[in-house]
Amino acid sequence: MNTTPTEIQGRPPVIGLTGGIGAGKSAVATIFAELGCVVSDSDQDSRVILAEPEVLETIRGWWGPGVITSDGKPDRSAIAEHIFRNSEDRARLERLIHPRVHMAREHAFSAAPPLTRALVIDAPLLFEAGIDASCDAVIFVDTPAEVRLERVRSNRGWDEFEWSRRESAQMPLAEKRSRATVVIDNSVGIDRLRPKVEAVLNALAPR
Repeated sequence: MNTTPTEIQGRPPVIGLTGGIGAGKSAVATIFAELGCVVSDSDQDSRVILAEPEVLETIRGWWGPGVITSDGKPDRSAIAEHIFRNSEDRARLERLIHPRVHMAREHAFSAAPPLTRALVIDAPLLFEAGIDASCDAVIFVDTPAEVRLERVRSNRGWDEFEWSRRESAQMPLAEKRSRATVVIDNSVGIDRLRPKVEAVLNALAPR
């Protein structure tokens, strides 16, 4: 039987963080970190793990040398072509990466300082990967589609097709929103976002 965070004696509450692509989860996670939380960034951990020699050799065996750049790094665009074209390929990569991300997260949380207010999991696939079962609360970062599209155009260089293709591979946003414990509106500026995040943290992890 899985152990919920509150059953682990002495561990701070675990807060899951999810939302649509370009919703601004990273901005919310940064505020949590500034407020004394330890944040596990699943995307960042995945990028590091994808570059590990053993993982690179595995995906080279699956999809050939085209998924590795000339300097021996993962070609994320080439990998994306495989996983967003074929759901079986996507599931296979997730089975390879997700256990390693979980281990990295547990290591970070085990090393959390004594006065850590909460442990935050920033994971786009929080529900899809079943990580919500390990959370005391889940926050959905809600941002209008037009705002999110503009953000990914500016920050990632994606067009609308690429953004839509990647988002369609995830759980529908309406379902994520309905399953979340708390919804934070991130359609406003950072100055108005911080008080919202602080209020949620005060409710979930009072000092």
